[in-house]
Amino acid sequence: MKKNHKSFLGLKLFGLLLLLPFIHQAQDLEVGLFGGVNYYVGDINPARQFSQPEPAYGLIARYNPNTRWAFRGSFTMGKLIGDDAVVKFNESRALAFETRVNDFSLIAEFNFFDYFTGSKRDYVTPYIFGGFSVFTFDPKPFYDNQVQNPGQAEGVSYNQMAFSIPFGVGVKYSLGKRVGLAAEWRMHKTFTDYIDDVSTVYAYPTGNFDAGMKRGDSSTNDWFSYAGITLTYKFDLIGNQRCDNFNQTNH
Repeated sequence: MKKNHKSFLGLKLFGLLLLLPFIHQAQDLEVGLFGGVNYYVGDINPARQFSQPEPAYGLIARYNPNTRWAFRGSFTMGKLIGDDAVVKFNESRALAFETRVNDFSLIAEFNFFDYFTGSKRDYVTPYIFGGFSVFTFDPKPFYDNQVQNPGQAEGVSYNQMAFSIPFGVGVKYSLGKRVGLAAEWRMHKTFTDYIDDVSTVYAYPTGNFDAGMKRGDSSTNDWFSYAGITLTYKFDLIGNQRCDNFNQTNH
């Protein structure tokens, strides 16, 4: 637990350091909250989107250099779960898990239309985005409703901090002079197959399974996703001195 706590603190410090250059250089900075759901796709749930969603929440800071591009940092927290008895992909395994995920992402956004929070003309746009993230996880596996030790069934140890590629789609809408709303679906292609503590074969006999029998699919890594809304407040960091086109077209 101490190791995970240190990793979590290190992740937050890393995120703050990466955000500093954006905050220092930004002319318009939006800061706000995210709320929604997250869910998992992996060895227990290989295909179903929005299966067993759980609440997720977080913080976001977005830098807008112009009306088409934006760059943001976000920190999002939530719980992921999966259960063979619910998904029924391989119900005979009787596996299940839950884990807390803490994710820090750096993302570039592209607006299909000109957009500016506070604009009376360019007040709505669909957008796409992609970037890079680092996250921590700490799976609590179950077999036949009994708690198991992580990594024990497959006889492995694995890093509980990993990287992912977040990407997705959304829609932004300006609610007022300084308040913006966005709804988005964000998927994370990860570089670990152990978010669910399932990947390869049984290391030891378990129930009806012998050592060496297939337990998961190591050829594909796990995914997790978020869907929800962000509510942000805009700050003009250099006051009223701006007179570029980015500002002129929206007052």
